[in-house]
Amino acid sequence: MSIFTPQGVEEMGVQFKDLLGGLMPRKTRRRRLKVNAAREAIAAEEAARLVDMDHVREVAVERVEQTGIVFIDEIDKVAAGAEARSGADVSREGVQRDLLPIVEGSTVQTKHGPVTTDHILFIAAGAFHVAKPSDLIPELQGRFPIRVELSSLSQEDFVRILSEPRNSLVLQYVELLRTENVELRFEEDGIAAIARYAARVNERSDDIGARRLHTVMEKLLEDVSFDAPDLEKTPIVIDEAFVRDRLEDLVQDEDLSRFIL
Repeated sequence: MSIFTPQGVEEMGVQFKDLLGGLMPRKTRRRRLKVNAAREAIAAEEAARLVDMDHVREVAVERVEQTGIVFIDEIDKVAAGAEARSGADVSREGVQRDLLPIVEGSTVQTKHGPVTTDHILFIAAGAFHVAKPSDLIPELQGRFPIRVELSSLSQEDFVRILSEPRNSLVLQYVELLRTENVELRFEEDGIAAIARYAARVNERSDDIGARRLHTVMEKLLEDVSFDAPDLEKTPIVIDEAFVRDRLEDLVQDEDLSRFIL
């Protein structure tokens, strides 16, 4: 097998798997099912046999090539200034040069066959607190011609993050404490207070975006989570007074908020 290229090895692996699968007897397993369950199992098995996996693979590759979008996150981690290029840390530029042909447009071999990246949209993102976009190699910079600077999340954004998603932090904590027979009830002014404190801490210390909500919510409900098994079966209302009582002093102390929130 080593005489083939890596692409050939992948293709041969699939072919050998199909070949051996036809030669070796299939293992069967007996199950006793009711008629309704058996009908569903047989229908699912027969439907799977009707799917042409070769056609599915072709359609998938075509859609990737024509309408694919690839996000390259944390690209600032491979951006290096002049001091990094001349020092021991020269691997960042090597990573950029490895990315360059894929972004420019080339044929990438995958287990599903060759994929051409000429028409794939590449979107890169990075914080660029230390490095700058100009620290990327010039060839890679030219492949990302449109640059957009994102603004920090506001208090209104935090309120939407806490309220609108189906799996928001608010609902997660409600369901988590429900397992301990504790009922949490978040009021609108309480959610607004949480968002206000999160935005304030982001302004005064490192701006870590929506991640700040995790630390704020954890500190806010720390005592409730710890004492949950011993609490009475009465609803706990999270309103503005509750949030202010537990977070106001901590937010005012900049040193503590920096390391705790």
